[in-house]
Formats: sequence, structure tokens, C-alpha cells
Amino acid sequence: MRGPLTALDIAHELKITKEGVRQQLVKFMEEGLIEVETESKGVGRPQKYFTISEIGNRKFPDTHAELTVKLLTIIKDAMGKDALQTIIDANEVTGKKRYHEEIDPLPDLNSKIARLVAIRTREGYMADYSEDEEGYLLVENHCPICAAAKACQGFCNSELQIFQSVLGESVSIHRTDHIVAGARRCAYRIALSKNMGNNEA
Repeated sequence: MRGPLTALDIAHELKITKEGVRQQLVKFMEEGLIEVETESKGVGRPQKYFTISEIGNRKFPDTHAELTVKLLTIIKDAMGKDALQTIIDANEVTGKKRYHEEIDPLPDLNSKIARLVAIRTREGYMADYSEDEEGYLLVENHCPICAAAKACQGFCNSELQIFQSVLGESVSIHRTDHIVAGARRCAYRIALSKNMGNNEA
């Protein structure tokens, strides 16, 4: 509420001793909840200012998922399913472009899947993959867009289309587990088409 403050400022705000504040600040810094900024003001040692970090901000109520679902519902009710699909399609186009830029230069399927997993993990999906006699199994242990996906499974279908696009038509991709359907994770079986045929999620 007050923005960056010094330890003394915080002590005055909370009506406790400066030493008591310092003990709490050390604890919060170790947990990554606050950050320190230094500012020089003329002669003397730079002043330390403490501010909440991105991790700390996550401790406060966040209704982005609820808002997303509400917006999707409004779009569908007010403009129709076609308008919602147009938004999903546009999102798919930008997603494909971004993924292709990172994955296309790679020489083989294994490296492409590894890069796809890295991208998905970076986006919050906690992805991993393994290789066996059937091909590859790509697993996503978390879904950061779960609320939106439950409201409109077009997002899940779109993601599958992106995977297919960046891995190529010679590869067959089949979803075996789906968080939206109640599974613990989302999982995809990936293999050369000649081994699996044309499977669809």
C-alpha cells in the first residue's frame, strides 16, 4: 500500500522496533517475498528500500482465472461460438509462429520434442518426456490455463494442433491423459505415423 519503504519507515508503520522489522525482513528475503533496492541521497551510505517481489505478490488474492472464464462466457453469449473460435484460432496462429521459430532450426525429432518440453515448462506446464519402444511420451503435470480450458476445450484442441504443426506431419500425436477430463496430468503419445497410424485426441 505504501510502495518501497526503509526499515525505519516500516517500523513506524507497524509500530514495532526497527530490530523487529529487520528480523522479519531477513526472513522474507530468504523466502523471496521481498526485494531490496538501494538509493543514494547525497552524502552517506545508500538507503535501502524494501519492496514486494513478484513471488510476494502471488500471496495476495488473484482472480485472473475467474475473469478469464467470465470473459470467455461473455464473448460466447454476446457474440456467438464463432467469435470465440476466431479468438482461439488467432491465439493458435501466434502460438505456432512462436514455437516454430524455436523448434524449426533443430535437426531431429528428439531435439524438437526436448525443445517443445522446455517451452512448455517455461510457460508453466511442468512438462517432461521419455522415450520407449513405442516412441515418446510427453507429460504436462500442471495446466496454467485450466480454468479457461474447462470453460472452452477449444484451447486444448488448439494446443494439440500446435504440437502437430511444429513436430511435423510425419509424426502422430495422441492425447492419452487429460486434466480437464479428471486426470492427474495431460499426456501425449508421440510416434512416427507409420508406427501409430493417424490418431486423434
